[in-house]
Amino acid sequence: MARIAGVDLPEHKRTDIGLTYIYGIGRSNVLKVLAESKVDPSKRLQELSEDELTRLQKAVDKFMVEGDLRREVGQNIKRLEEIGSYRGSRHKKGLPARGQRTRSNARTKKGKRKTVGTVRKDVVAKTAPPK
Repeated sequence: MARIAGVDLPEHKRTDIGLTYIYGIGRSNVLKVLAESKVDPSKRLQELSEDELTRLQKAVDKFMVEGDLRREVGQNIKRLEEIGSYRGSRHKKGLPARGQRTRSNARTKKGKRKTVGTVRKDVVAKTAPPK
């Protein structure tokens, strides 16, 4: 199994698709990595030689990936929260930070729906402390 940047890549996938399993390497970065390492993108990962894998490893090392990238993104969000920016407050509240509407959408960010209703008068009368 091919292991690049601490990630086990699926051997049955094409090289250009398999490299996207690395956090921080998307489709556009894959093209740069493959061009730099001179590896055929249509080859399967299991068909790659050791030389090709080491060239891919060196090309990927030039990008910020996995733990370093996750740490930096987390620090950026933490900084926004600490300085009290609007975006930071949206991150704290778990709401979209980039201007998307929240009235009807944003379920992936807000989570499962929580029904908020009113309390009936008779329930309020029973639970209210005696005067």
